[in-house]
Amino acid sequence: MLFQVLSSLLLALTVGASSALLPRVDVPAPFNSSLFEDFNVSRGLNYHYYAVPADTGKPTLLFLHGFPSTSYDWRHQVAFFQEKGYGLLVPDMLGYGGTSKPLDPQLYVSSLITKDIIDILDAESIEQVVVIGHDWGSKIASRLANYFPERFLAYAFLVVGYTTPDFFATPFEEKLRLDKLVLGYQRFAYWDFMASEGADQFILAHLDSFFNVTYTKDTTHSISADPLAVLAAFNSTEVTPADYVTPEERAIQMEAIRQGGIAAPLNWYKIARGTLEMQDDKGIPRENALIRSPIFFGAALRDYITGSAPIFLAGALVASNSTATIREYNSDHWLQQALPDQVNGDLLEWIEGLDLDLGGDYQYH
Repeated sequence: MLFQVLSSLLLALTVGASSALLPRVDVPAPFNSSLFEDFNVSRGLNYHYYAVPADTGKPTLLFLHGFPSTSYDWRHQVAFFQEKGYGLLVPDMLGYGGTSKPLDPQLYVSSLITKDIIDILDAESIEQVVVIGHDWGSKIASRLANYFPERFLAYAFLVVGYTTPDFFATPFEEKLRLDKLVLGYQRFAYWDFMASEGADQFILAHLDSFFNVTYTKDTTHSISADPLAVLAAFNSTEVTPADYVTPEERAIQMEAIRQGGIAAPLNWYKIARGTLEMQDDKGIPRENALIRSPIFFGAALRDYITGSAPIFLAGALVASNSTATIREYNSDHWLQQALPDQVNGDLLEWIEGLDLDLGGDYQYH
């Protein structure tokens, strides 16, 4: 009954979101506009991505962002690793930025998006990369390990750890029940709102509040992350945003959402809230459930939605039969933006420690 009422309220709003491929926001330094590419993957969708060739002896790093972002999420990492000669591939993920924005949720399942990423690697003639994911980007990094392990030298997961092939096999309502028992609150209850009809219109109509809630300074707000709490927060002027996002950066990120809308990105929640991702994951080869390459996991101790510290720390240890490097940070969900110097330094140390043989093999010190 609650969501029937919410749906009626949301549909009454007049602010809409276009599903078309809209003009892109030109991002400032460290991005070089001449290094952006557009490529139609094999299923006909356009991907917009930043591509920097690697210096001799350096690997290429593939950065995958999450919701509600674009490649701009990785601006601090692009500046750092670009200067050091690393190759970079930084796509706007499906539904975001300059990439296509289909509205059919079925087009967002992991088996299809991972193939899109492989198409981009092939288009750039890159055989193997180190992949670094955050938020939903970590889910795709996980599925790249499951479907195409031969194309990846190592895997780094920020905040959201390795997503096992059976993660979505547990029904959504059962996840909520288990969370309540174990954590005392329901981490993913807000998915109901994100997957509801008209949520995109509501978010666009309250975009400033949405940004404040997404980048909130007080992360304990998320402990009560149920749909009604989300709605109340969107209408609140009392939520203080984190101070590590400058006004200029905020303007760039909000303009990207205004131009592209939020309807397409919400499909990432719809496939997880429903059964599409669960059904899709049944195609994962069971022999690829265990990662056989080095793993880096950066845990955000103040992210109460992902619960990364207690849950994904253990997951990182059991996900790999190789070496797992784990770092803990006093950070919220936006680790790579909140503590860029620490994260960049730790990633660099880990990557250099891999002693990569770019002919296809690696050795770990």
